[in-house]
Amino acid sequence: MQPSETIARFDRFLAERGVRFGAIIAGGTALVLLGVVSRATRDCDVLEPPLPDEIAAAARAFAAQVRAAGEPLADDWLNNGPSSLVDVLPPDWRAHTVVAFDGHALTLRALGRLDLLRSKLFALCDRGLDLGDCLALRPSAEELAQVAPWVEAQDAHPGWPAHVHAALADLARRLGYGV
Repeated sequence: MQPSETIARFDRFLAERGVRFGAIIAGGTALVLLGVVSRATRDCDVLEPPLPDEIAAAARAFAAQVRAAGEPLADDWLNNGPSSLVDVLPPDWRAHTVVAFDGHALTLRALGRLDLLRSKLFALCDRGLDLGDCLALRPSAEELAQVAPWVEAQDAHPGWPAHVHAALADLARRLGYGV
């Protein structure tokens, strides 16, 4: 899906039905809406709130409408997939969210910069994904140092901290920090 277009269309879809929804998002859709990257994504990751039944049903109906027009969109394109992130982010993470989309019926806030960076660096270290997003965020050397302890604390495996250190050092080199 093209997040900017899909979200704007879903906003109109909700407005036509008199339904409103506000959420905090993360992931690729957040990065696209914030102008960090310009790419397609598979879904829109909602951290909170848990999707109300009415919104989940509306998202499925919207997906069916999009598919009927010949475009691909999974039924679960709007999901709470990464909601467990809420349990491990720093306690004040909500205070740092930023408006990513403010439509007629849909308001989406995104994780703040450092928390987006935390989530993307964790994905990079955990699954080897999101290098492009990490590079696009262009974290400073100071930001990398600031979030490293959080990323290191996300896995209890004894080799995890060394793995995180190596991944962040590689990212720093790619960003030209000469680490």
